[in-house]
Amino acid sequence: MDRHTFSTRIYEADSPFFEGELESLIIPTVDGEYGIQARHRNLVIAIVPGIMKYRPAGAKEFLRASVSEGMVRIEDGDVLILVNTAERPEEIDEERARARAEEAKEIMLQKRSMQEYYQAEATLRRAMVRLKASRDSSLN
Repeated sequence: MDRHTFSTRIYEADSPFFEGELESLIIPTVDGEYGIQARHRNLVIAIVPGIMKYRPAGAKEFLRASVSEGMVRIEDGDVLILVNTAERPEEIDEERARARAEEAKEIMLQKRSMQEYYQAEATLRRAMVRLKASRDSSLN
């Protein structure tokens, strides 16, 4: 590790997503995008569904991933990210994401219980993020 990179581990609920050195990381939070670089202060922060951008050591461009809710911990220069899901744009099934979005919209329109409404709202948000990630993959 040099002074411009930091050790990063990104884990999904059921498997590792990335382990290695990064030069820069941008995560989605409730307050918007949050950037992390080498020598960042210690911190724990929540991640919301959105697009995570990360630039491995020596890379010229950011890579992108659609992430669900989770958290990031920065401690003594090491970054640990735990999310329920993380998907690279090429792994996203756009048809499935569109179908999930439509199902969620239908549930929201049916005005069932508040719990079902909020679950559908979260499903819709996740589907829309996945679609955005798959479309934005050409913007790297």
